[in-house]
Amino acid sequence: MEKLNAETAQILNERFGKDTVIALATAEDGRPHVRYVNALYSDGCFYVVTHRLSGKMRQIRRSPAVAVCGDWFTAHGDGADLGAWSAPGNAALAARLRTAFAGWIGNGHNDLADGDTRILCIRLTDGVLFHHGRRFDIDFRA
Repeated sequence: MEKLNAETAQILNERFGKDTVIALATAEDGRPHVRYVNALYSDGCFYVVTHRLSGKMRQIRRSPAVAVCGDWFTAHGDGADLGAWSAPGNAALAARLRTAFAGWIGNGHNDLADGDTRILCIRLTDGVLFHHGRRFDIDFRA
Protein backbone atom coordinates (compact mmCIF):
# COMPACT_ATOMS: atom_id res chain seq x y z
CA MET A 1 0.00 0.00 0.00
CA GLU A 2 1.37 3.41 -0.91
CA LYS A 3 0.73 6.84 0.52
CA LEU A 4 -1.49 9.24 -1.37
CA ASN A 5 0.81 10.82 -3.95
CA ALA A 6 0.54 13.57 -6.56
CA GLU A 7 -0.75 11.18 -9.26
CA THR A 8 -3.48 9.56 -7.17
CA ALA A 9 -4.42 12.91 -5.60
CA GLN A 10 -4.91 14.38 -9.07
CA ILE A 11 -7.08 11.44 -10.19
CA LEU A 12 -9.24 11.69 -7.05
CA ASN A 13 -9.58 15.47 -7.43
CA GLU A 14 -10.59 15.15 -11.10
CA ARG A 15 -13.09 12.42 -10.34
CA PHE A 16 -14.57 13.58 -7.05
CA GLY A 17 -13.58 17.24 -6.57
CA LYS A 18 -17.07 18.34 -7.60
CA ASP A 19 -20.64 17.36 -6.72
CA THR A 20 -20.40 13.58 -6.87
CA VAL A 21 -22.77 10.81 -5.86
CA ILE A 22 -21.07 8.11 -3.80
CA ALA A 23 -22.34 5.20 -1.77
CA LEU A 24 -21.80 5.60 1.98
CA ALA A 25 -21.94 2.51 4.19
CA THR A 26 -22.34 2.53 7.96
CA ALA A 27 -23.23 -0.17 10.48
CA GLU A 28 -25.66 -0.43 13.37
CA ASP A 29 -26.32 -3.39 15.63
CA GLY A 30 -24.18 -5.59 13.40
CA ARG A 31 -26.17 -4.74 10.27
CA PRO A 32 -24.77 -2.79 7.32
CA HIS A 33 -26.60 0.25 5.95
CA VAL A 34 -25.79 1.90 2.64
CA ARG A 35 -27.16 4.94 0.87
CA TYR A 36 -26.19 7.32 -1.92
CA VAL A 37 -25.06 10.80 -0.88
CA ASN A 38 -23.87 13.89 -2.70
CA ALA A 39 -20.26 14.46 -1.71
CA LEU A 40 -17.27 16.65 -2.46
CA TYR A 41 -13.72 15.25 -2.21
CA SER A 42 -10.87 17.39 -0.94
CA ASP A 43 -7.51 16.49 0.64
CA GLY A 44 -8.30 12.91 1.62
CA CYS A 45 -11.85 13.61 2.81
CA PHE A 46 -15.37 13.54 1.45
CA TYR A 47 -17.79 16.22 2.68
CA VAL A 48 -21.55 15.68 2.85
CA VAL A 49 -24.43 17.97 3.88
CA THR A 50 -26.84 16.06 6.09
CA HIS A 51 -29.07 16.29 9.16
CA ARG A 52 -28.01 15.55 12.71
CA LEU A 53 -31.03 13.28 13.25
CA SER A 54 -30.50 11.18 10.11
CA GLY A 55 -29.83 7.47 10.39
CA LYS A 56 -26.33 7.86 9.00
CA MET A 57 -25.39 10.41 11.65
CA ARG A 58 -26.86 8.27 14.44
CA GLN A 59 -24.88 5.30 13.18
CA ILE A 60 -21.65 7.32 12.84
CA ARG A 61 -22.03 8.67 16.40
CA ARG A 62 -22.19 5.06 17.63
CA SER A 63 -19.43 3.79 15.35
CA PRO A 64 -17.50 6.22 13.14
CA ALA A 65 -16.08 3.51 10.83
CA VAL A 66 -17.56 3.88 7.34
CA ALA A 67 -16.94 2.76 3.78
CA VAL A 68 -17.48 4.66 0.53
CA CYS A 69 -17.69 3.61 -3.08
CA GLY A 70 -17.89 5.53 -6.32
CA ASP A 71 -16.56 5.56 -9.89
CA TRP A 72 -13.89 2.84 -9.70
CA PHE A 73 -12.93 3.72 -6.12
CA THR A 74 -13.65 2.07 -2.78
CA ALA A 75 -12.34 3.17 0.60
CA HIS A 76 -12.64 2.98 4.35
CA GLY A 77 -12.70 5.97 6.62
CA ASP A 78 -14.03 7.59 9.76
CA GLY A 79 -17.08 9.83 9.79
CA ALA A 80 -17.07 12.99 11.89
CA ASP A 81 -19.79 15.57 12.52
CA LEU A 82 -18.10 18.93 11.90
CA GLY A 83 -21.04 20.73 13.45
CA ALA A 84 -23.78 22.97 12.16
CA TRP A 85 -23.67 24.25 8.60
CA SER A 86 -24.12 27.76 9.99
CA ALA A 87 -21.38 27.52 12.67
CA PRO A 88 -18.86 30.37 12.28
CA GLY A 89 -15.99 27.87 12.09
CA ASN A 90 -17.64 26.20 9.09
CA ALA A 91 -18.16 29.35 7.01
CA ALA A 92 -15.34 28.76 4.51
CA LEU A 93 -16.17 25.07 4.06
CA ALA A 94 -19.90 25.82 3.79
CA ALA A 95 -19.15 28.38 1.04
CA ARG A 96 -17.14 25.75 -0.88
CA LEU A 97 -19.93 23.21 -0.49
CA ARG A 98 -22.57 25.76 -1.53
CA THR A 99 -20.62 26.36 -4.75
CA ALA A 100 -20.02 22.65 -5.43
CA PHE A 101 -23.64 21.73 -4.70
CA ALA A 102 -25.16 24.79 -6.41
CA GLY A 103 -27.36 22.63 -8.63
CA TRP A 104 -29.48 21.42 -5.73
CA ILE A 105 -28.57 23.03 -2.40
CA GLY A 106 -31.33 25.23 -1.02
CA ASN A 107 -33.99 23.60 -3.22
CA GLY A 108 -36.15 22.65 -0.24
CA HIS A 109 -34.51 19.30 0.46
CA ASN A 110 -32.45 20.88 3.22
CA ASP A 111 -32.80 23.86 5.52
CA LEU A 112 -29.42 25.54 5.87
CA ALA A 113 -30.76 27.79 8.66
CA ASP A 114 -31.66 24.74 10.77
CA GLY A 115 -29.02 24.23 13.46
CA ASP A 116 -29.33 20.48 12.90
CA THR A 117 -28.14 20.73 9.29
CA ARG A 118 -24.62 19.36 9.55
CA ILE A 119 -21.43 18.95 7.60
CA LEU A 120 -20.25 15.36 7.69
CA CYS A 121 -16.56 14.77 7.05
CA ILE A 122 -15.44 11.33 5.96
CA ARG A 123 -11.69 11.13 6.59
CA LEU A 124 -10.35 8.37 4.39
CA THR A 125 -7.93 5.86 5.86
CA ASP A 126 -7.30 3.44 2.98
CA GLY A 127 -8.71 2.75 -0.45
CA VAL A 128 -8.41 1.11 -3.83
CA LEU A 129 -8.49 3.27 -6.98
CA PHE A 130 -8.63 1.92 -10.53
CA HIS A 131 -7.52 4.16 -13.38
CA HIS A 132 -6.84 3.17 -17.00
CA GLY A 133 -6.14 -0.46 -16.13
CA ARG A 134 -3.98 0.37 -13.14
CA ARG A 135 -4.74 -0.40 -9.52
CA PHE A 136 -3.63 1.93 -6.74
CA ASP A 137 -3.79 0.74 -3.11
CA ILE A 138 -3.74 3.98 -1.15
CA ASP A 139 -2.96 4.67 2.51
CA PHE A 140 -4.45 8.11 3.29
CA ARG A 141 -2.97 8.31 6.78
CA ALA A 142 -0.04 10.71 6.98
